Amino acid sequence: MYRPILASLAFILSEDKKSVLLVHRNKRDDDQHLGKYNGLGGKMKAGEDILACITREVREEAGIICDNVELRGTVSWPGFGKNGEDWFGFIFLVHKYKGIPVLHNEEGDLHWKAIAELETLPMWEGDKYFLPLVFDKNPSPFHGSMPYKNGCPCGWTCSRG
Repeated sequence: MYRPILASLAFILSEDKKSVLLVHRNKRDDDQHLGKYNGLGGKMKAGEDILACITREVREEAGIICDNVELRGTVSWPGFGKNGEDWFGFIFLVHKYKGIPVLHNEEGDLHWKAIAELETLPMWEGDKYFLPLVFDKNPSPFHGSMPYKNGCPCGWTCSRG
């Protein structure tokens, strides 16, 4: 039975649209993401819609208020969790925000990284499949499925409307 954990993931663009704000997960030894760079986001709470989730998560993790948020796509990650849990993520691009991002949060240090250099960063192996779709110019959201086994992706399918 498929009962995924629902989550949000945001990639916040710099003013010049050439860089993105990422968290370097380097604070907790028990973190499944330890050592990796990732967008900001997290689990959706009961009674919360996904837009409320991503704006809350960005505010909590970066100290900024989302002003212009675009849903770029969704990804189903069967087996992704530490104990094989299924995840389903809504992937957002934040075009504008208010405030100044914090330098650190409880998960790690925040850094602006050039979009053109993302493939050189330590990230989840599967990110290389969907990240180009987050930043491309196609206005249609993508919808992908990426099963995981033993911490590694073992497939990728994707469609766009």
